[in-house]
Amino acid sequence: MTQIFLSLFFIAIFNVAHVFCICKDPEIKATSYTTEDGTVVTNVAFVTEFTLKCSNGVSEIPLYADVSGKMFPAVQLSKDSYQVSWVEEIQKARSGVYSINFYDEEGYALLRKALRNYEQASSVKPLFNIVINHPGTYQGPWLNSEFLAAALAIVVWYLAFTAKSKLLH
Repeated sequence: MTQIFLSLFFIAIFNVAHVFCICKDPEIKATSYTTEDGTVVTNVAFVTEFTLKCSNGVSEIPLYADVSGKMFPAVQLSKDSYQVSWVEEIQKARSGVYSINFYDEEGYALLRKALRNYEQASSVKPLFNIVINHPGTYQGPWLNSEFLAAALAIVVWYLAFTAKSKLLH
């Protein structure tokens, strides 16, 4: 009898603790940064920082980010502040909108299970979503100034040589 009572007690405690760890109605304030000058770097950095407020007061929950099928842990900076960052090669980093889906531990486990079973990732509802815009990476002018200077020098030499030839004939 006491074993049944203890089992029911621990199940009830687990369920109550589980309910208090789920973030209800998340409110997010996010800022983001992306590398825009690619003249001296080989990778484009994407960084987003955000604060998370849950309507039920839950805080300090582990979060995971899904960016185009790549999973990243969200680093907790302070009580309600998080950061996610990743890099991509300049050639592979497209300009435009990047959608980041965030999952708590339960959602992350469901997402991994869905991917293992070859199901669509969209079948798992994210806790929330952050959209960042990457305007593109400037990789320098199409023509380098050294090339333009060399081409101009060749044109000036050709004009001088033809003018000299006309004067001597």
